[in-house]
Amino acid sequence: MEPASALCLDGESEAGVLAHLERLEAQVKKSEVLRRAQIKESALRTKIHELRLRRDQLRAEVKLRQARAKTSTNVEPDQTVEVSEQAVLERQRENVIAILQAYRFTGFSGKLTSRGVCVCISTAFEGTLLDSYFVDLVIEKPLWIHHHSVPAFIPLEKIAAQFLQTDIQRFLFTLSDYLNAYSGRKYQADRLQSDFAASLAGPLQRNALCNLLSFTYKENVGAQSMLCCARLLYKNLTKTLPTDVTVTYQGMEAQSNTLQSEHQESHETLFLTNPIHRVFASFSQGEKLDSRVWS
Repeated sequence: MEPASALCLDGESEAGVLAHLERLEAQVKKSEVLRRAQIKESALRTKIHELRLRRDQLRAEVKLRQARAKTSTNVEPDQTVEVSEQAVLERQRENVIAILQAYRFTGFSGKLTSRGVCVCISTAFEGTLLDSYFVDLVIEKPLWIHHHSVPAFIPLEKIAAQFLQTDIQRFLFTLSDYLNAYSGRKYQADRLQSDFAASLAGPLQRNALCNLLSFTYKENVGAQSMLCCARLLYKNLTKTLPTDVTVTYQGMEAQSNTLQSEHQESHETLFLTNPIHRVFASFSQGEKLDSRVWS
């Protein structure tokens, strides 16, 4: 009986060791995946920081060029200078080209046309290149837009009325802010639908501008599984994070449950401070996101 008992114990010991090794291997794999993700995220943040620094430098260069050009055209009060309209338009054209060349690393490009300049604005989010849009400018007096590919819900006419005749650089940057924000919001909504469809209970509802999103998702609160309804409103159309977030529980009466209240407040804060797909990635991986505003 003793040899049989010893064999049984040895078998159980070996099985326990193997199970422990398998757990260790799974932990190592998970740690490696997390490490790689952190390295990739760090690299992206570094690249974004470098591009922003380069953008600021280029903006300073453009302002300096414009200041020099303005100084060079100043004359003494008693001097009479006649500047032809064609010369003024030519300077405007050169100014647009100078802006595009200085900011070519931040999404702007363009080419000369027989009437003026065709500007291309490329959008991106989190280092991912997204859609591009063009605006064909006619360099005449006054400047005007011949045609464009900007979506109808972007307030192009309003932006042009404010800045096109007085500050072409501000016109381009303001339009770029609107387009990049729209592309960023649309990208987040697309990622939510494609990558986290299993977490949703029903379709994602959104408008054309993607500044109003509503969806229902599955979540566990303590030992209780429930459906959460989220409504995200983006009042600032030049931003990719919502200004107002509401999370409620579907099919449940209001309760003064501390755990539920904390859960609701936590999720609202996450949606206010992080891109949607990052929030759902943290849900699925059991990670804790920083509640400070993402940038």
